[in-house]
Amino acid sequence: MRINGGIEYIHDGMRVPLRAMQVQTELMNIHNENVLGFDKVGYQRQEAVVSSFTEFLGTKGISTSLDDTVGRITMTKNPLDFAIAVKGYFQVETDNGIRLTRDGRFKIDKEGNLLTLENYRVLSDSGIPIKLHIVPDSPEKIKVETDGKLSVFNDKTYKLEAVANLGIVDSRGLLVEKPNIKQGYCEFSNVAMAKEFMEMMPIMRNFEANRQMFLIQNQNLQKVINQLGSANG
Repeated sequence: MRINGGIEYIHDGMRVPLRAMQVQTELMNIHNENVLGFDKVGYQRQEAVVSSFTEFLGTKGISTSLDDTVGRITMTKNPLDFAIAVKGYFQVETDNGIRLTRDGRFKIDKEGNLLTLENYRVLSDSGIPIKLHIVPDSPEKIKVETDGKLSVFNDKTYKLEAVANLGIVDSRGLLVEKPNIKQGYCEFSNVAMAKEFMEMMPIMRNFEANRQMFLIQNQNLQKVINQLGSANG
């Protein structure tokens, strides 16, 4: 910034707290997203990754990574609710390609397709959409073993007949050998509210400190401008 009359003001003094407040706001947004996701099935906590050059890059120096630890597993008694008790993801076929999710709330349509609540088709370990050859009259006739093997009870033969294996993969898309599937359970988020609020406290204090620094520097600049105006008058 240059003031008429040849006096030069080092504007980095005001840019630094402004940039810092933007960074703190972005960090708060990440924690707020986690808080909002606390009760979401399959939600995975986001962790902020702060670059060493964030002081100069501002919000461009911030990225996020997923915390892939297992969340809170709760019994639902719904036979079509599946929870993965280890790290891993279900594969579902969407209009935009294959998507990974830990939300195991599924349903069966009238044609026997295994679907998500959003009507995406669930994939097997061979990458093929799972379709039951028998459409049961009750979801209790569908059984899933801990290794992901899905079967359906045949009323004519009085036997469980294999359908497919759920395609449980890791974040790289590699099959998980022992997915430890729990039928009749849902996995809620891995967000710990106490941890989120504890981590938000220093961010809020830093934001307020930078805000005060900005106000002080702004007041000082106003004084300089007023004094220059009085001198020219």
